Amino acid sequence: MKLVTVAQMREIEKEADANGLAYAEMMENAGHGLAEIINEITFDDEGGDALGLVGPGNNGGDTLVALTHLAEDGWHVRAYVVKRKQDDFIARLIAAGGEVSFAESDNDFSALGMCFESADILLDGLLGTGIKLPLKDEISAVLEQSLFIMDELDEPPFIIAVDCPSGIDCDTGEAALECLPADLTVTMAAVKRGMLKLPAFEFVGDIALVDIGLPDDLASFHDLKTEVADHELVAGLLPERALDSHKGTFGTALIVAGSINYTGAAFLAGMAAYRSGAGFVTMAVPGPLHAVLAGQLPEATWILLPNDMGSIAGTASALTKSLESASALLVGPGFGLEAKTKEFLEGLLAGKSNAKKQTSQIGFVHKDAENQDASVTLPPMVVDADGLKLLAQIPDWHKKLPPLSVLTPHPGEMSVLTNLAKDEIQSDREAIASKYAKEWGHVVVLKGAFTVIAAPNGQLTVIPVASPALARAGTGDVLAGLIVGLRAQGLDAYDAAVAGAYIHAEAGLLAAEDLGTTASVLASDILNSIVDVISELE
Repeated sequence: MKLVTVAQMREIEKEADANGLAYAEMMENAGHGLAEIINEITFDDEGGDALGLVGPGNNGGDTLVALTHLAEDGWHVRAYVVKRKQDDFIARLIAAGGEVSFAESDNDFSALGMCFESADILLDGLLGTGIKLPLKDEISAVLEQSLFIMDELDEPPFIIAVDCPSGIDCDTGEAALECLPADLTVTMAAVKRGMLKLPAFEFVGDIALVDIGLPDDLASFHDLKTEVADHELVAGLLPERALDSHKGTFGTALIVAGSINYTGAAFLAGMAAYRSGAGFVTMAVPGPLHAVLAGQLPEATWILLPNDMGSIAGTASALTKSLESASALLVGPGFGLEAKTKEFLEGLLAGKSNAKKQTSQIGFVHKDAENQDASVTLPPMVVDADGLKLLAQIPDWHKKLPPLSVLTPHPGEMSVLTNLAKDEIQSDREAIASKYAKEWGHVVVLKGAFTVIAAPNGQLTVIPVASPALARAGTGDVLAGLIVGLRAQGLDAYDAAVAGAYIHAEAGLLAAEDLGTTASVLASDILNSIVDVISELE
């Protein structure tokens, strides 16, 4: 699903009209697609009762077209028309058997109340994507009265917003207090940016997309590089799992993680990598962590790293053989910020293992035989958590990472990497992520509400999830493990980041649904929900 500003959507429609797809035809396509979605989600094969709140703009037209199709399909439909003159769309609805009431002749809202009495579905088509707050009095009054009426009903209707909930600013995400909270927003052609901002997002509900017939070669639409992740997109990214596969088919994820204070981070990342579908997971942890973790993750192989008081220290020589066989490398979860761990990371990025090389002499070693640096080529890399903060202390760190590494900062870690204030980062997350992805030459996963994934080439994907279920220690370790596991299976850096972030977010929502609250969701609950999310994607 493409993500657009209001101005971009207007330009798309303008170009489509100039290329032969008239505005009226786009409206017909939108209304027909909306009716199809309504028929798909209803449980009564013979239709039901639908009420449309119809405004003066194109969204009102979309709603009238949809109601007409529903009437022709056997539905009982009503339109409550606000500030819209009698037109062909209204005439067609009446001809199809629909009922129409006009707000101008309903001063006490009695007609509106009668319209709601038997409505199974409410189509909110009062306002479109171009409105600015505050709302005009007449529109505001209809929305407020609708809220009051539904509050008094034993079973309020299922609310479908047409293109966007009436009363949200589709650029800024501002929302009028009288907005109707939609169960589903059926948006036309593309998702509008303001819908994925708070507080507007609270009124959007689930999102579905309707094709309005745009030509495939429409430049203003085709050239858009910003998308919203959805089920269909992510399902298409996951690797196929052929019947003749073996464990080597799905790669080896090497995870360098943990310290004595953050033991769980290594476990969460390792288990998430396995749950993503990776064939092998090798855990490289400080020696003291092995006894604690090995019994919890018996499927993994282990490398015990030198340590100083439980934090990784020394050289990366223990990783030499594993780096050669690894399909992808994750560094950082649970590292801590000790200076010796930073030295370890710096040596790893320098591509040196400091492993001893023996001469070919027989019987003895020459006195001048010395430790020589063995060159190491790093596999595709993911850097997370404290690994990012340690990176920031290494000069030209972005030049020392393998090409197109994946960086997974939350706003605080992004602040350390960029020297920008967190408020500045949060004020325009998409622009900041895109800027630094291009500047650094790596994929940036800027975590938080509506996680942003940005690539150096300008591609950008937003995850349409904002939930306190994900605001818990350890959830980032799960995300990093998912991404490295998918990377190990052969997904490119950007696709692995998009798929991992989407699966992670959906697992958080599912965990909260299973528990009945977002307050009690733990990182391990999200980890356990990954299986159900992936099973739905396959």
